[in-house]
Amino acid sequence: MVLSHLRFLILLITLLPRASLSENLSHPDAAAAGLDLRDRPFVVVWNMPTANCQKRHNVHLDLQDFGIVENQRQRFQGQNVTIFYRDRLGKYPYISHDGREVNGGIPQLGDLTSHLSLAEGQLDILLHPGFSGVGVIDWEEWLPLWENNFGSKMEYRRFSKDLVRQERLDLSEKDVKLLAQQEFEESARMFMEETLRLVVRRRPRGFWGFYGFPSCFNKHKRKRDKTYTGRCHWGTKQKNERLSWLWAQSTALYPSIYLPQRLAGSTDAALMIRHRLLEALRVASTWRHGNSNNQATPVLPYARLAFTHTLNFLSETDLEHTLGESASLGAAGVVLWGEMKFAKSKKQCVLLRDYIHTVLGPFIQTLRAEASRCSLQLCYSHGRCARRRPNSGRSLSSTPVSVSHNGTDSASSKYFQQHFRCRCYSGWTGTWCQRKMVGSGQDKS
Repeated sequence: MVLSHLRFLILLITLLPRASLSENLSHPDAAAAGLDLRDRPFVVVWNMPTANCQKRHNVHLDLQDFGIVENQRQRFQGQNVTIFYRDRLGKYPYISHDGREVNGGIPQLGDLTSHLSLAEGQLDILLHPGFSGVGVIDWEEWLPLWENNFGSKMEYRRFSKDLVRQERLDLSEKDVKLLAQQEFEESARMFMEETLRLVVRRRPRGFWGFYGFPSCFNKHKRKRDKTYTGRCHWGTKQKNERLSWLWAQSTALYPSIYLPQRLAGSTDAALMIRHRLLEALRVASTWRHGNSNNQATPVLPYARLAFTHTLNFLSETDLEHTLGESASLGAAGVVLWGEMKFAKSKKQCVLLRDYIHTVLGPFIQTLRAEASRCSLQLCYSHGRCARRRPNSGRSLSSTPVSVSHNGTDSASSKYFQQHFRCRCYSGWTGTWCQRKMVGSGQDKS
């Protein structure tokens, strides 16, 4: 029995990414408090592999000075945030760029039982049982709805139809497509749904969801497009309603709000981000996990501090269009993501540090302070503020300040009451979150 367990552990270790082993095998963050989203108006979480700035280049980023949540020693996996890519959790089936069918290639040919067994062992090794941070599964090779697999993802449709043709020679092409779609969507659902069930069951205090969901399909395609509204693509709402099973198993939602370089300083950026967030917030308030105490699922969009596929940092205007828009619409926070190249050299680390100290950090400090002030003045510190009229453009980061003769901040109070409303934390209710909910585990007021 002991020998069998040892062999299984050795197998898990060989399948885990080498970079994470020395940092995670002994649960180094076991004593850390973890992340609590339930009673904080707005959090900013660092999910960037920048530990090398300190370790190799002796450049310290001072994230905590600006209230940015990070893992201990800026580990990529830790008590506050962990992301699992396609090869880090179980046996995710996908087709590689060179055409290899990995773990079966398509969901229909994947081994779900083996996948879940391996994933459970990896979780036990990588994450402390008390993990209570951002938990993200990043599977981007295929999407669970058949029609959303276009472009390079069309091969999943082709492989699925080929599989049906091999097994059902009697079917017409129309019926082949229908059956292939049915089998693909059922299998894709099983992989995603059961993986979420597993991670939530094994680490129930974590905030679990898939990166990039829900989608809005409102990509800005041209540099100059006077007709762009930012609204989600026609049919998006109906598509997301077909994914109700996914939202019901998610304990957090992680839509993407990355900005392309062509939208630098453009108001179209705010439109694009706004509608992605509004769709995510709609989904979050419509379908809720059983652990949520009937509260809306937290929404934490994934943002970059540089434009997509570049190292060009966002300006304060661009930060307002991403982070500011997120806070003003009532998101629980944002997750900042970036690639290894942000820490590739001492020069790049110094550039990153200077950007944090002069632009990003002060912006986040101001934004979090105003979100907290609105929560205090409008919601008795029992909820977070959200725009009354989503398209008004009113921002928490541009709150007016005017101290009256009795020391109260009259201008900001009026501004908050006029332009924002409250989204109550778990256990609180009422227009201003002024009443404790009966049965919430708190005393009734």
